[in-house]
Amino acid sequence: MPPVSAGRPAVFIDRDGCLIEEAGYINHPSRVRVLPRSPAAVARLNRAGVAAVMATNQAGVARDYFSMETLDAVNAEVERQLGEEGARLDAVYVCTHHPTAGRPPFRLECECRKPKPGLLLRAAAELSLDLSRSVMVGDKPSDIGAGQAAGLATVLVLTGYGRGEWEYRRHEWTLKPDHVAEDLFDAVLWALGRLDGPCSP
Repeated sequence: MPPVSAGRPAVFIDRDGCLIEEAGYINHPSRVRVLPRSPAAVARLNRAGVAAVMATNQAGVARDYFSMETLDAVNAEVERQLGEEGARLDAVYVCTHHPTAGRPPFRLECECRKPKPGLLLRAAAELSLDLSRSVMVGDKPSDIGAGQAAGLATVLVLTGYGRGEWEYRRHEWTLKPDHVAEDLFDAVLWALGRLDGPCSP
């Protein structure tokens, strides 16, 4: 069982297809489109005192589709668009590795590429998060796997790849999410509903 911090709960949010529109390997900030209810979802977490943490695989760096500087610019644009609507991410954690593509240091069998839980465990240690009261939200089985490996509850959203995964491929999954939500906003409502006391919606 992964270590549990004694701090506040968090909702970990996958980027592509969950927080923003799925657009493949995003190689320019102009391609970022925050999904319609994502800012309201993140703002809801901000008001509740629950950490909103983006946790995303970005192997486009390893594959040399874009640079670290481009990745940073894209993530900054995500945060800018959220901020325009009064929402704020508490932290961003990114895995840029791939086990077979690219060259070192990015070609690596790492512990942070989802479905491994390294990003979530690192965030918990650095931000003093209570994983036992936290939730992972994403649109792919790899998000569910990472969350469960870290001891979190998990939500599959039907945005991005989620609807196709759930309707056509869930019979292949070895892990099932704790909840299926229409989008990030509904996922956040479910996550907040699990919490007691001042973090309840």
